[in-house]
Amino acid sequence: MEEQLKQIAERVKGLRDIFGISAADLAKELNIPLEVYQEYENGVSDIPVGVLYRIAQRFNIELSALLTGEEPRLHTYSLTRNGRGVSVERRKEYKYQNLAYNFVNKKAEPFLVIVEPEPEDTPFHLNNHPGQEFNYLLEGAMKVKLGENEVILNEGDSIYYDSNINHGMKALNGKPAKFLAIIL
Repeated sequence: MEEQLKQIAERVKGLRDIFGISAADLAKELNIPLEVYQEYENGVSDIPVGVLYRIAQRFNIELSALLTGEEPRLHTYSLTRNGRGVSVERRKEYKYQNLAYNFVNKKAEPFLVIVEPEPEDTPFHLNNHPGQEFNYLLEGAMKVKLGENEVILNEGDSIYYDSNINHGMKALNGKPAKFLAIIL
């Protein structure tokens, strides 16, 4: 994972350099402190998927190109077999698998996400990103925090929300929660 983190950080820095944008200006656009942005770009800190999504939008590239270093090529359809999506292990709390990484000009980013259980008193790991998000719980149970609201989802439940709002998930009952996340 550390090597993947460094590669993604290099791609982000390369894009910023190509477009002639200073680190300070990009950090301001992303609404994050310069010091935090520099840690991301130097490969010191893990870059949240929400931030990567905003960077991809800013530079008008596919998120999967930022994650994998390869441009999507498929135009008609993209088939992802069970367990074969591109793994995006961005944080220890969440495991992402991109389910349409090789499709060109996607209107949405579909992910299979697994949230590992943590001790009850562990704070939520919050993030936000432009757009909207749909989550459909496949297995387990989880608590979703949206701003000041908290909602419990059980298998088969779904939630659709403004992803500009700080949000995070916690697996419940000591078991992983597995859900389909579609970022629009």
